[in-house]
Amino acid sequence: MNVLWIMADQLRWDYLSCYGASHIDTPNLDRLAARGVRFNKTYVQSPICGPSRMSFYTGRYVRSHGATWNGFPLRVGEATLGDHLRPLGVTCGLVGKTHMTPDREGMARLGLSPDTEIGARVAECGFDVFVRDDGTNHSDYPNRHGADYDAYLRSHGMDGDNPWEEWANTAEAPDGSLKSGWLLETAPLPARVPKEHSETAWLTTRGIEYIEAQGDAPWLCHLSYIKPHWPYLAPAPYNDMYSAGDLPPVNRRDGEHKHPLMQAWADTRICRSFARKDVRDVVAPVYMGLIKELDDNLGRLFDYLETSGRMDDTMVVFCSDHGDNMGDHDLGEKDLFYDCSARIPLIVYDPRAQADATRGTVSDALVEGIDLAPTFVDFFGGTAQPHVMEGRELTPLLHGQDVEWRDHCISEYDYATRDARRAVGVDQNDARMVMVFDGRWKYVHVETMRPMLFDLETDPDELHDLGADPDHADHVARLRDLHFDWARQHHNRTTRDAATIERMTDNREPPGIIIAYWDEDDLARDGRPMPAHIRDA
Repeated sequence: MNVLWIMADQLRWDYLSCYGASHIDTPNLDRLAARGVRFNKTYVQSPICGPSRMSFYTGRYVRSHGATWNGFPLRVGEATLGDHLRPLGVTCGLVGKTHMTPDREGMARLGLSPDTEIGARVAECGFDVFVRDDGTNHSDYPNRHGADYDAYLRSHGMDGDNPWEEWANTAEAPDGSLKSGWLLETAPLPARVPKEHSETAWLTTRGIEYIEAQGDAPWLCHLSYIKPHWPYLAPAPYNDMYSAGDLPPVNRRDGEHKHPLMQAWADTRICRSFARKDVRDVVAPVYMGLIKELDDNLGRLFDYLETSGRMDDTMVVFCSDHGDNMGDHDLGEKDLFYDCSARIPLIVYDPRAQADATRGTVSDALVEGIDLAPTFVDFFGGTAQPHVMEGRELTPLLHGQDVEWRDHCISEYDYATRDARRAVGVDQNDARMVMVFDGRWKYVHVETMRPMLFDLETDPDELHDLGADPDHADHVARLRDLHFDWARQHHNRTTRDAATIERMTDNREPPGIIIAYWDEDDLARDGRPMPAHIRDA
């Protein structure tokens, strides 16, 4: 049995037709959902690329693995998915993006060279790299790993100092001038790269090549796309496939933000830009085009899985690492805990017969991104390690079993590097937010400030912050207590499992050690013999 774990970057859950979107049609992801379980309430552990992915790859909360922001290294010693799967005989391969930043100082301290097999795996978040593609390999933005795609473009006649930049993320205007895809006004123009050579198409092909290269041993392939993440530039015909008239209404209201942090956030450059109707009307249709391009390529991938027989022995999982605000709540980019950013699509196809009863169904269970790693370990016959991986196996939900499930989920956000932090005068050590969501009430703890609260039953669009409303103080208190309970749990006692600790408790003292016994009769009454090395001394 194998696992194909597909991840899109910055893909909103509500921009897929299988999740009810009427403004876009994604038939291939709908096709996957019809064969598996569509999880309707899945939340990432942080609504930003790096920390979200590190939680996916470790099965641990952000506060546990410590990589709280993009470019913050995952410290040496954190067990990753590859570390859990290799003892089971499973190859753990990467095709695409991870946003992993290695702990080079820690590696040097331990004498781990990235040129060795172990060092390379530590530096690559536990994956054996078939191809890594985080985007541009420009020297001004290190650790993005675009060299393989650059070489591919050059091999097809698209040359330059930085082909990723000059072809995939540059457009040609009608007058023949070249326009950078980093500028939002360029979005409606077609990328210079033809669709058959786009990054999405190339990664799909590389994913198929990875699968074909595997032997009989079980494997997990993490096929991780960088789109529909910005730059918002698509190849023809996806660049103008949609127009402003196809967009869903923007989700916001005048005077929405009462919280001082949110007021400062909405005043940042990114949010001021995406709050403009003219910007959203130009960019969001291209965002939809990038999603459509992804769905079309997934159709090619799923056709391959079916014709090759791999659908019979491969679990297929589709998700994203977070969403995109796209002007909702007068916000741009990702960040924060609104559903447009922190809630993600998750579709799981399990080929085993035990999953037949749940095919094509929808689950409203509260699922966290950290649930995937233990699910994969369980799928390959591994033993649960809840002292290390803090997520839960989804297997009972996939197999229609009655199981007591979590009643709330957690997401965290470190905004120390964001402009809004200085605007409100918060020290970087206090720039922490934690979301607690119980399926209806969404509570957001904001260190040094009042909390936010939303009732998604009466206010599903999250337009009314009730955090300062005395009539809802009981919900604030209840969810604050859940946050406090979660924060007090063991998050880093990872070197001893529960069974070992119980055995240590049963033995009371380490073997060969006796403490506070008066004489041998006292020992005997306690059912303990005199240790031989003491008796013989």
